[in-house]
Amino acid sequence: MQQSDDQPAAIDVALWRYPQNEGDEKRWMRSLSSNERERATTYRFERDRTSFIAGRYLLRQRLGVHTQTPPDKLVLVSDAYGKLKVAGHDGLQFSLSNADGLVAVAIASGYERIGIDCERADAEIEAAALGSYCSPDERRWLDHMPAGEGPRAAVALWTLKESHLKALGVGLREDPRSVAFSWQDGIPVMVQSGEPDRQWHYRLIEGSGQHVVALAVRSQSGSPGIHVLTFQDDSMPSE
Repeated sequence: MQQSDDQPAAIDVALWRYPQNEGDEKRWMRSLSSNERERATTYRFERDRTSFIAGRYLLRQRLGVHTQTPPDKLVLVSDAYGKLKVAGHDGLQFSLSNADGLVAVAIASGYERIGIDCERADAEIEAAALGSYCSPDERRWLDHMPAGEGPRAAVALWTLKESHLKALGVGLREDPRSVAFSWQDGIPVMVQSGEPDRQWHYRLIEGSGQHVVALAVRSQSGSPGIHVLTFQDDSMPSE
């Protein structure tokens, strides 16, 4: 379907279950900036270091496609809140998330805000933690979930809230309870003062069954198109 002139391009969402071995990690490092390579050395645990390197590698690979720039030549700068931008491409919005073996990246032009978050579907959330990020209506919704579905639904709620706060660029500096969701025809909708906010659009993206992936987009041009791809690392040397 051809898009109208006033409709932003579809959002490019890339999901990557990256391999975890030292040889790949060294190869990915070659696409990173010197600052990123230096930051990678500060991680105490190997799992966290590999996750960071894989995330920046995927981000640079996909941004390289959008900007037609070699990934290692991209200049990423951060604002006062640490939100990254591509120098020279102010209209390009993107967001990155990592979760235990999965990296998710969302990139698009023409949108006001964009945020993505991924979490393990089997993450355990204690009852006390639910009270720290769920609204009363959300707690009642979770309490009435069929047996066995509540834990994954709680993770989905958390992931949706994280995607929204990342889109704002504030992270957990804002109370997650300030963002409340309901469902309309199976689609999550943010509710404020009892009314849905039509400028924000949310999707739970089908990816790995082991993870929950949520996308938040602020746009006045209607519901966004979303293109989801499973990233293949074409730079891997052939045998």
